[in-house]
Amino acid sequence: MTDGTSHQSTSSRARLPRGIWALGFVSLFMDISSEMIHGLLPVFLISVLGASTAMVGLIEGVGEATASISKLFSGWLSDRLGKRKVLAVFGYGLGALSKPLFALAPTASLVLAARFSDRIGKGIRGAPRDAMIGDMVAPGARGAAYGLRQALDTVGAFAGPLIAIALMAALHDDFRLVFWLAVIPGLVSVLVLVLGVSEPPREDRGSRAPLKVSETRTLSRAYWIVVGIGTMLTLARFSEAFLILRAQAVGLSLALTPLVLVVMNVVYSLTAYPLGALSDKVDRKLMLALGFVVLIGADLVLAVAPNLGVVMAGVALWGLHMGMTQGLLSALVADEAPQHLRATAFGVFNFVGGMALLAASLIAGVLWEVVGVYATFLAGAAFTAVGLIGTAILLWRQRKGVEPR
Repeated sequence: MTDGTSHQSTSSRARLPRGIWALGFVSLFMDISSEMIHGLLPVFLISVLGASTAMVGLIEGVGEATASISKLFSGWLSDRLGKRKVLAVFGYGLGALSKPLFALAPTASLVLAARFSDRIGKGIRGAPRDAMIGDMVAPGARGAAYGLRQALDTVGAFAGPLIAIALMAALHDDFRLVFWLAVIPGLVSVLVLVLGVSEPPREDRGSRAPLKVSETRTLSRAYWIVVGIGTMLTLARFSEAFLILRAQAVGLSLALTPLVLVVMNVVYSLTAYPLGALSDKVDRKLMLALGFVVLIGADLVLAVAPNLGVVMAGVALWGLHMGMTQGLLSALVADEAPQHLRATAFGVFNFVGGMALLAASLIAGVLWEVVGVYATFLAGAAFTAVGLIGTAILLWRQRKGVEPR
């Protein structure tokens, strides 16, 4: 298994190509666009369109499942065609073009169609984009590259809701006008991608036949170990909706609930790049193990938190864990996948993670209802401990010179 120990650099930021920065800003603008809508969508559905909470759940469930399945398909197609950028442009373009449907929707059914289109776009662009980042940089810069993109993406994740809140106040709660304004950063995102990103030449282009499905069996054992660790981490890290519910349980008002995600994403965005760059200088798997430890701490704090201040401390730890692990996992996938299978590898990784997130959120909800609030977070800590043990065994085997192949 490859790590970043042999690739030292004193200037990770300086050596990252322009295309990495451009992809980061593509993610930032699209996340602003999406979160301006998604932060208001549940209230819009119920208060304006008269939808039921069951319909809200259906829309979200269909959306996330669609994104996970699309990632699997688009990763394989990218490797099959030998193209990355064209699929990324199509995915981001579909996401941008779906935004007016939210503003025009007279019924919840059209919102469902808009959400479906938006999530298909997310699924189509994700794996080719992540593979393109891996193609652009050497292994010793991948932690910094994925960390930078994730940091800029997360800036959009907390800027979007804040912009929506400000616009709602300025526009007297005009949901539809805010949704129309959300189209603008979406179009900017596509423009930056088209003009600012050049697909790097692939070493194997022209030297091999198009990818066959059977070739995915050649993905290394080391790659599948990364998938397994990432899946366990996702099982331990259920939907962030439970962070909001935890804050509400200790007295946070409904009007201020977006602050939970703002706190988490601010910490996430501030730590993703520097910790990603650090992973290029130390063993990535050691940093991943430390990320597991931080998540255990976050779960324990959230399980016993007596007041809002302690809950927010747990939320901040959650964001730190995200900054330590998400870009790092992407770097590990890129390290372990050959170039001609890299997008497929990301597609499989993201698909399995999406299914694990659905299962984790279901388990968390059942535990919350049947046992109590604390049980949800203690279960998360238990899943994390299992993942930590697995990572520790992997590190021990590596120190002993027993590398998975």
